[in-house]
Amino acid sequence: MKREPDIVILSDVHLGTYGCHARELLNYLKSIKPEMLILNGDFIDMWQFRKRYFPKEHIQVIQRILKMAANGAKVYYITGNHDDILRRYSDFSSGNIHLRDKLILNLKGQNYWIFHGDIFDLFIRYSPLLSRLGGQGYDWLIRLNRFINKIRVAFGLPRMSFAKKVKHSVKEAVKFISDFEDTALKLAAEEDYDYVICGHIHRPQMRVEEAGGKTVTYLNSGDWVENLTALEYQWGRWSIYEYDEADYQYVNSRLAVREVQDEEDEVMQSRPSIEEVYLEILGKAESGRRPAS
Repeated sequence: MKREPDIVILSDVHLGTYGCHARELLNYLKSIKPEMLILNGDFIDMWQFRKRYFPKEHIQVIQRILKMAANGAKVYYITGNHDDILRRYSDFSSGNIHLRDKLILNLKGQNYWIFHGDIFDLFIRYSPLLSRLGGQGYDWLIRLNRFINKIRVAFGLPRMSFAKKVKHSVKEAVKFISDFEDTALKLAAEEDYDYVICGHIHRPQMRVEEAGGKTVTYLNSGDWVENLTALEYQWGRWSIYEYDEADYQYVNSRLAVREVQDEEDEVMQSRPSIEEVYLEILGKAESGRRPAS
């Protein structure tokens, strides 16, 4: 039985990188049926993209989302810094899929400002080369982290996140995260928004503050590299979903009924290359933006 939240927000999935937990995300996506799905930046990591690495599970995540859109869910793809190449096609729509740089919503009389958040990152705005080098280093750290965690699990030890430890131990990183949230709250109050929703910093958060005489709620959906979290809106309330492997495991494997093969699994048998997928998407975007003769 699928859960049916009104809105689900994901950010920083980083498909195409070794750190992406695509299998876990696929489990989560198969368990929900939202009316609206918002991909708040860095969904596909085009900075780290290598054609030699785009596993089956990564393709299946894309196909699952396309299937959700075909079944009626509104899907908003908001661009981030790692998929900034798509910003040239902003405001493109095709069926239930919409490409945007930001999204403004009104829910129950309250105004929402939704964007990735990289506009607050001075390194990205003024030194993209340093940001790309930092992204590569982060990806290698995640790969090392996965290898170490396999060893820890084999010895019965809990998993650990190197990236999270670094962020929490380096004063500059802690200060950046705090400044990021404070800046988002301040600007949202100045623009008269009741909620501001970001991604980018890979830190799931729900925070209510007074800013400029206005009460503003800051939300961050986290990521699917370190935290495996999402934001869900149901019954007029927001909550942070955190992936738990136990929710997707059977108590007794002998009692498990083999799932009927999904349409996207059948497509996988003769799937096109990832380059062909990109060319098709970008080709449709170009034709959609080209003025009629």
